[in-house]
Amino acid sequence: MSLTLMGRKKGMMQMFDDNGNIVVCTVIHAEPNVISQVITKEKQGYNAVQLSAFKLSQSKKKNISKGLRDAFALKNIEPRRKSKESRVLDTSSYTLGQEISVGYFSECAYVDVCGISKGKGYQGVIKRHHFRGGPASHGSGFHRHGGSCGMRSTPGRCLPGQKKAGRMGAEKVTVQNLKVIKVDEEKQVILVEGAIPGANEAVVYIAKAIKKTTFNVKKK
Repeated sequence: MSLTLMGRKKGMMQMFDDNGNIVVCTVIHAEPNVISQVITKEKQGYNAVQLSAFKLSQSKKKNISKGLRDAFALKNIEPRRKSKESRVLDTSSYTLGQEISVGYFSECAYVDVCGISKGKGYQGVIKRHHFRGGPASHGSGFHRHGGSCGMRSTPGRCLPGQKKAGRMGAEKVTVQNLKVIKVDEEKQVILVEGAIPGANEAVVYIAKAIKKTTFNVKKK
């Protein structure tokens, strides 16, 4: 089981591989995540590690609840904006206050990245479900709308679950098996091949790939 680190999507750039081919990458900035709680099977019934990320400025610390401020204060940890639990098999190698940096992925070849996709508002069936639409010629009464979706007099209604216009985007999306191009511990940056969900500066969650276990020893 892999730890899930939190970072922010910074944008996209190009890199060159060993053969000189251009590789389009996404840049993720992940400052060290601190272990804010170690959950054990003896006390809570399962083994997990809670990571917290994104330090708060002095003016923003008032925005978190008093309960959270007190919880961080009892552990002598500076308050963080986000927290995330990761299930692990054994918690003996983790300690409270320990920091996990992007170096955690330095020997990993593939990662899974989860985030909230860009919200696109209320969209029609052409953009939302890739409907073909009708003829675009002059005089056609059917261009970009969904068309008839009802039935005969029996049952005389539109059955639920059909593809129709509605809210698009702003959903939790996970992209699996993204190749790790580069890990820079000094700049706290990880570069992955391809696109990931979310706008720039959006929070993303990074974990070692579940379906691919190939390891990469290359490290800067």
